[in-house]
Amino acid sequence: MFAFKNILFLCVANSARSQMAEGLARSIFDSKITIQSAGSEPSKVNPFAVKAMAELEISLDQHSSKSVLSIKADSVDLVITLCAEEVCPVFLSDAKRMHWPLQDPDRKNEILTDEERLEHFRVIRDEIKSRLVELKTAWTD
Repeated sequence: MFAFKNILFLCVANSARSQMAEGLARSIFDSKITIQSAGSEPSKVNPFAVKAMAELEISLDQHSSKSVLSIKADSVDLVITLCAEEVCPVFLSDAKRMHWPLQDPDRKNEILTDEERLEHFRVIRDEIKSRLVELKTAWTD
């Protein structure tokens, strides 16, 4: 039994970190836990996030970028923000909050090969996975 039933992962574009967190959390937590992700400026799911997650046999193919405004406050009891260098979205509710500042793996301002860019996604994916495993261990009765 978990101390929470509904997790929301937030970042700006809801394209990479929060999408990977949503996919990983669904694979790690009990199916009774509702997992959502959203952003303040939704765009589209990043193809490198899709590829990095596919390496773990987790599909993001059916995921879409969603606005934080589409999430009902009473549907969330734990909010995890994933922004580092940008301003994280605000989610007004009484939900418990955690902040995991993780750099945007896309590194839009850097000239990188596709393989170098994908490696940044792998690093962030693995960090999120590690934190989710710790969260599950800490909050399991």
